[in-house]
Amino acid sequence: MAAVEIGLIELHCPHRGTSLEFGLIESEGLRCCYHGWLFGCNGSILETPGEPTDSTLKEKLFHGAYPVCEHAGLVFAYMGPPDKQPPFPKLDTLTLPGYQTVPRPPSVWECNWVQVKENAMDPAHFQFLHTLPGSEGFVDDFKTKPEWDWMETPAGMVYIDTRRQDDLVWVRVADFIPPNIHQFTANDEVLMARNSISRPQATFWAVPLDDRNTMQIGYWRAPEGKRVRNDVGFGQDGSRSYDKRQRVPGDYDAQVSIHNGMARHGLEHLATTDRGIIMMRSMIRRAIRANGTGEELDSPLLRDGEIIATYSQDRVVSGIAQAGTHEADRRLIREIARNAVSETVARGFPAG
Repeated sequence: MAAVEIGLIELHCPHRGTSLEFGLIESEGLRCCYHGWLFGCNGSILETPGEPTDSTLKEKLFHGAYPVCEHAGLVFAYMGPPDKQPPFPKLDTLTLPGYQTVPRPPSVWECNWVQVKENAMDPAHFQFLHTLPGSEGFVDDFKTKPEWDWMETPAGMVYIDTRRQDDLVWVRVADFIPPNIHQFTANDEVLMARNSISRPQATFWAVPLDDRNTMQIGYWRAPEGKRVRNDVGFGQDGSRSYDKRQRVPGDYDAQVSIHNGMARHGLEHLATTDRGIIMMRSMIRRAIRANGTGEELDSPLLRDGEIIATYSQDRVVSGIAQAGTHEADRRLIREIARNAVSETVARGFPAG
């Protein structure tokens, strides 16, 4: 069987503008359904049926195309300047030993991509949105009041969501990797069943389609021997009926409904639980300003060929006696959590 070539070309045919989403896939490329022009994966125009045999039209034109890379069932495109194209970013979680990975079905959210990513650094919503009666995929342990914290990392930033249960301290860490990646750990396993350091269950990209539409796409993963989910996830799209979504809303409903898809920051009243949102917005603004002045962005995604360390994890620290007062115990578990992240940044994750 011949190797399959993957390409990404501009949407509209350069002949009369017909959308190539209705094109016919052939062995050499994509043929426009309207007049049969044939395009190669690199944007070359291979055939212009109906033109005279001596026509040089196809040699004079070249259709827009972008370089692509396929990895584990997903296709990634580079859409920047050709002379600045970096190697495909190698997140350490894309090839984790001992884990199986499957693509997450894509879903389109009718809102701006930034508010999708802001949810990734908002652990406070777990205690409320995801503990509503009828929510699926979130264990009751999330109802325990947590301690929240945020830290910048070499890859971007993390939130740290920490809970105590007797002498156990449960530390959950989620990554935000600018500009549009987040990773989080499993939500459906009770604390008492967690006995090792686990890496993220999911790696998601929020890809802006325009100012008010975003595609969510990425990977689910699980340790070998455990089931890997292959669905979109509860409350992660608008496929449920409006009545069901209103009775038991999910992430999709909460985020898409923010000012009808485009957040109006001037109308917000941010609180102490929004420190991660503030930190993330500041990080994005700094990058935008640096890019606007021509500065070279210090992004791990742009570094040539190196494995990019990430920090999302789930661990339980045992044998931690409660401190004398509530405030002292809050400080204690916060210190334990920050130390877990700092240790990972300094030394990486232990083998196995």
